[in-house]
Amino acid sequence: MTTSTAASATVRTRVQVPLSFSDGYQVTAEVITFHGLADGAEHVAVVLGDPVMAATPLVRLHSECLTGDVFGSARCDCGPQLREAVESIAATSGVLLYLRQEGRGIGLYNKLDAYALQDAGLDTYEANLALGLPEDARDYTAAAQMLTTLGITELNLLTNNPDKARQLHDLGISVARTVPTGVHSTPSNLRYLHAKVQHTHHTIDLAPMPSLAG
Repeated sequence: MTTSTAASATVRTRVQVPLSFSDGYQVTAEVITFHGLADGAEHVAVVLGDPVMAATPLVRLHSECLTGDVFGSARCDCGPQLREAVESIAATSGVLLYLRQEGRGIGLYNKLDAYALQDAGLDTYEANLALGLPEDARDYTAAAQMLTTLGITELNLLTNNPDKARQLHDLGISVARTVPTGVHSTPSNLRYLHAKVQHTHHTIDLAPMPSLAG
């Protein structure tokens, strides 16, 4: 059994927040903030239903995406994944961790710089490397701290990204099973989704993209 080497975190604030999405879906969540997170960032836990009563709570680690989550950018699948995750977790009880890791951890400005390189022909991972940045800079130590503080040490993980399950396991969190998200493809994000499958082995079932074969 592995255990996290990170220091313990504590709950800072708990507050009830009614959520309302543009398609009419509404649900009330408990939003929790923390003291003592390893990276010092303002991550929050969005608790839906009663995870304590769930045999194995459903959890999503959702990395912040201003362009997708807030502005509805079609260049990624982040906004639709966030909407899907809230409803899926509320239906079974669990937690969405909203992690302040914009652009897979490289930050908003760097992400937009990478977009410019993608417009010039690079894929999302190649663009990060061209900027001298990691393909994926995310570390989930703070996420493991948050889950442990909430009393969650075993969970079902809502993700298509195998690295999230690997990191949580190494940090002492047991992932009973992974639950794939839906495929939220658009003409604007199809190349991005294919890059996630090719570079980091995301479990996304995609039709072949004609432009890749041409």
